[in-house]
Order: sequence, then structure tokens, then C-alpha cells
Amino acid sequence: MQKMKTNLLLCLSMLLWSACSSTPAKVDSGTIHARTFSFVERGPKPYPAYVDKRQPVHDMIHDAIAKNLAGRGVSKVDSNGDITVAYLVFIGNNASTTAVRDYFGYGRDTTELEEKAHAAYDGAKTPNYFEAGTLLIDLIDSKSYKLLKRGYATRPALRNMSDDARAETIQGAVDEILRDVRVEP
Repeated sequence: MQKMKTNLLLCLSMLLWSACSSTPAKVDSGTIHARTFSFVERGPKPYPAYVDKRQPVHDMIHDAIAKNLAGRGVSKVDSNGDITVAYLVFIGNNASTTAVRDYFGYGRDTTELEEKAHAAYDGAKTPNYFEAGTLLIDLIDSKSYKLLKRGYATRPALRNMSDDARAETIQGAVDEILRDVRVEP
């Protein structure tokens, strides 16, 4: 039964996220020419771990993206990479959706993306409570700021997951999102 709910949730989120809009949920501009990448600079230092429990999850996301791109010959640098990696995390349930924008950057409106995520979660039509998370990743040309690739993956959110299981789930989502990325130096 749980697997059926999860599949329903994933199918609905894919259907709703692919709907036409001025802010596309998926972008693929073809082959990306890059040797290096860096993450969006977050700005002020993160809160201490005792205040903000999200940083360990961000670290897992960073590690998963770095591992995936390294497998394509693209190395992580601290700043000024050929491409900039930005990402959003949406956490939602039957009633509400929260966007975590810590590594998405500034000057880009996320309202439509958050509305799409909420519609997908709200549209699951299951009367049972559930939580889900969606990871959206953008690959941006660091010189022109052109969006080269955007993709997302949705997974059930499990609160009491071990760190190893959480890292594995995140790696699977990142690998799904970036599976079609074609990179040349």
C-alpha cells in the first residue's frame, strides 16, 4: 500500500511539474562545456549546527552532486567554476510546502516552482498523511548565467532515516536528475 502511494505521488508530481509555465521545471540545452563547477555562494555563514539541522543534509547533497559530476570529468572548485550548481529543496505534505533556498542564489523567482511542488503534493489525493521531498538542481553557465540544465526528483521524506540511508537516497535523486547531462571539456 505504501509503495502504491509513493508511486501515485511520484506520477502526480511529474505530471504537474511538466505543465506549461513561464518557469520550466525541466531544461536541457544540450552538451555542457565545463571542466569545473562551484556551488552558489550562500552568503553569510550558516547557522551553528545546534540551531540549524539542515546543514548535514546540504553537505550530503553537495557530496552527491560532486560525486556525480566528478564521474563526468567535472571537478569541484571553491568558486568561479565553469558552471555554477544551484539547487532548491521542497519539503511538503498533504497541507503545506516549504522551499529551502539556501543554495539557489539570489535574483531568481522561485514562486512558480514552489506552487508547482505544492500542487503536486496537494494533488496526491490520498487521505493518508505523507511527507515528500523534491530536489531541483540547476546547472548555470558561470559567465553568461544561462540556465543549461534543470531537473528534479521527488522522494518520500522519512524522518527517522539513518545518515547512510539518507545519503543513499540523496545520491539516487541526484543521479536521476543528472542522468542525461552530457559534458565535454
